[in-house]
Amino acid sequence: MIRKSMTSALSLAVLLSSIHSYGEGLPSRQQGSHWYSEGQAALQRATEREINNKRGAAKNIILFVGDGMGISTVTAARILAGQQQGLAGEEYQLSFEKMPFAGLIKTYNTNQQTPDSAGTATAMVTGVKTKAGFISVDETVARGDCPASLKHGLTTALELAESQGKRTGIISTARITHATPATTYAKVPERDWEYEAPEGCRDIAAQLVEMPVGDGIDVIMGGGRRGFLPANMTDLEGVAGKRKDGRNLVQEWQKRYGKSAVYIEDQVGFSKLDSKSTDKLLGLFQPSHMRYESDRKNDKAGEPSLSEMTAKGLELMQNSDKGYFMLVEGGRIDHGHHAGNAYNALHDAVEFANAVQVAMENTDPRDTLIIVTADHSHTFTIAGYPTRGNPILGKVVSNDERGEPMDHPQLAADGQPYTTVGYANGAGYANRGEETNADGREELPLHAGRVDLAKVNTRAPGFHQEVLVPAPSETHGGEDVGIWARGPGAHLLSGTNEQSFIFHVMTHAGGLLGED
Repeated sequence: MIRKSMTSALSLAVLLSSIHSYGEGLPSRQQGSHWYSEGQAALQRATEREINNKRGAAKNIILFVGDGMGISTVTAARILAGQQQGLAGEEYQLSFEKMPFAGLIKTYNTNQQTPDSAGTATAMVTGVKTKAGFISVDETVARGDCPASLKHGLTTALELAESQGKRTGIISTARITHATPATTYAKVPERDWEYEAPEGCRDIAAQLVEMPVGDGIDVIMGGGRRGFLPANMTDLEGVAGKRKDGRNLVQEWQKRYGKSAVYIEDQVGFSKLDSKSTDKLLGLFQPSHMRYESDRKNDKAGEPSLSEMTAKGLELMQNSDKGYFMLVEGGRIDHGHHAGNAYNALHDAVEFANAVQVAMENTDPRDTLIIVTADHSHTFTIAGYPTRGNPILGKVVSNDERGEPMDHPQLAADGQPYTTVGYANGAGYANRGEETNADGREELPLHAGRVDLAKVNTRAPGFHQEVLVPAPSETHGGEDVGIWARGPGAHLLSGTNEQSFIFHVMTHAGGLLGED
């Protein structure tokens, strides 16, 4: 036994010695490679990362949620952003990818392998997983059961921040009453109760205006204006409200908060906003969802970008020295994917990264925890063997037998070209105009069989990628999503964790639950 141990120790010593010698003898061309030097620099940065485990060290918390921003979406958006700057794209990094800590998050709902946004967002802001379609209500009641849900509401991180006198904010490019932002302040067993609910329950918009915790949310910016206006009233675009109860929630909100509260509906009002004199802000920039980023400049009413809203939100958050909690959602990444339109999904993802960059530049990592993640993924894929730097939205152009780029697109087994990105299900390729349904979601005709893409511009805004399984709308994906973080407690999000764990990191780092 002793001889065996000595032999093992000797073998280990010889191995370590050989490794050391080999490291010193690396070829100069290997050590001179930019990949090698960049790896050494990355290693140095990793060894210097600071870890702050102190409870309550995060005075401020910003939770960024890229709706539907799965790993493949992040990868494709990274490449697109790089190519927009004249690079090959693959080596580029989005703002949040430069954060020091990252991990994976499991997204399933308690009753579904592939989740929906209501249940996943609830997990993030309450620390408890629940059923699909539930807005901050636990899983023990049936979906849509109004009476049973009244005693099963869950307290959110935003409400905890409000109870401590911190400033709070919610920003989204979707309707502000949509699933993800709604989970921070509302409690209903049916996400569709945005402006109408069964007798005995309050709809989501009403709960936002009547929020009883603290003094209410300080900064609210997004879409969804129609859910706050009565059906007999039209907004500045001539769109009628949706409320059948006759309530004008905008007026009620203004009456509740008085002269220091500002309501805005367009870019003009946004540009005139004085952050120092504004205590409360309600910005509802569209009747339904806000525009896709690529369409935003063509919006006649005018509206700010997600990064502009984030910058303004931070200005308003900093009007108090007690700290803040803010949720920022890139809501239309998800809608682009549902429509099978990678162009819109990826351009919105790039703008989402721009918004994160704004937050990184205007906060201090010593006292502000920034978390970037997604509620779920999509059936979005990156496939084929495209050559390095091939346009991410383009057709696959492979390399030849010598490893050099070919001068024509790769052909599939049916003799037709195909795109790098695609979807497992959905409506598929359709060449049509800007048709939308009443909910603001694009309507696509089902298409049987493949379309010859030889003469089709797959990089155009109106192109919808091909799919494997035909369906009216592309679905969510069920795999894990990424999470990136910096600031106090950020390292706790490393590894693979349940989505509900995010709440616990935020409350620990921010001291939102007080002393244990």
